[in-house]
Amino acid sequence: MVTAAGYEGGMTKPMSLDEFTRLPPALTMDCVDGLAGGIDQVAAHAAPTHRFLRYGWYDAALQAYGGAARTLTVAREGETVAALPFITKGPARLGMAEVPGCYWPFRSFPVREDADIEAGKTLLDRLRREVRVLRIGPVYDGDPGLELLKEAAKARGWAAIDRFVADSYALDMAALRAEGTWPRNSTLKKNRFHEKHLGEHGALDWGFVSGATWDEAAFAALGAVEEKSWIAARTDGSDAKFTGAGHGAFWRRAAADPVLADMMWAAMLRVDGEPTAFSFDLNAGSLKYAIANSYDPRVGKHSPGKLLYYRNLLQAIEDGITNVDWGAGDSGYKRVIGAAKGPAIRDWLFVRPGIPALAAKMLRSIWRRSGHRQTPGTATQPAED
Repeated sequence: MVTAAGYEGGMTKPMSLDEFTRLPPALTMDCVDGLAGGIDQVAAHAAPTHRFLRYGWYDAALQAYGGAARTLTVAREGETVAALPFITKGPARLGMAEVPGCYWPFRSFPVREDADIEAGKTLLDRLRREVRVLRIGPVYDGDPGLELLKEAAKARGWAAIDRFVADSYALDMAALRAEGTWPRNSTLKKNRFHEKHLGEHGALDWGFVSGATWDEAAFAALGAVEEKSWIAARTDGSDAKFTGAGHGAFWRRAAADPVLADMMWAAMLRVDGEPTAFSFDLNAGSLKYAIANSYDPRVGKHSPGKLLYYRNLLQAIEDGITNVDWGAGDSGYKRVIGAAKGPAIRDWLFVRPGIPALAAKMLRSIWRRSGHRQTPGTATQPAED
């Protein structure tokens, strides 16, 4: 017989060899200052849709937006199964923290596909020594990291408070093509009409950027389009993805990771050599995250953006992409393409046990009131015909 101290309530009890070999593998926890090298190990075994949540992704966020990170990692038999980077938010005395990252496509943390609730419990048990409140999001319903923490929070007595941000929109190209309804012949005919008249403004050059072809000239071309677009004319420009006043520093830094650079994808239209429209995505397995698109309104009546993203999607099909996540907002043109409402996007607070009931109740009320009751009415790109 094999005996094991601590088995069943701390008592030493005779155990058969079969029982011993069926014990769950031990989990180990580590907490380090900065970003842990194990992040990439987890991301490589995460769901394909989440494999961009790499060391380079969080490093780009810290470099672009600031913050000093710490990382919790959970390992099982020497293999890291979850990695949770976090930075403090607000006054230190409040004990609040959040997962760093860019808001596109979402802000979460990587977990292996085979991670279970015990990994989540282990994270929370250590996290309660570090923070009072942890923010995750905005993130999609069903996100693996989110679901792991929600399940563990219920078991460990943490409160999970959500606020609605927006509905997402998704395009299932494989299903629509199987039905023979996408793209419609009428759409392609209209596109050919617009392309003919767009060509009257100069020679059309359609191209793509990804992987090793990301350089400063490529990012500058995207930024040049944004500086001529609706986002510069109608907003303060802080939401632009590739300008100095926007989020250009983040994406340039992210491209330094070759794995992320291979996922980053841009379709570009130049008219007589001048950047005129772009569509920027993140390709994750068979899923394409549509991050941003813009065009020069000088030729807007010829629908350059529409022409470009149809070419982009047809190229995506050839590359094995079957679904497109269009994110939130501006649902009009997305529905025209064929997108349908997808998972809701929410912001989450995880509040550790021991917070005074009144404070927790106030926090819940304030957090939920700060959300949206419907898709937010943010600035939207003018629709094209």
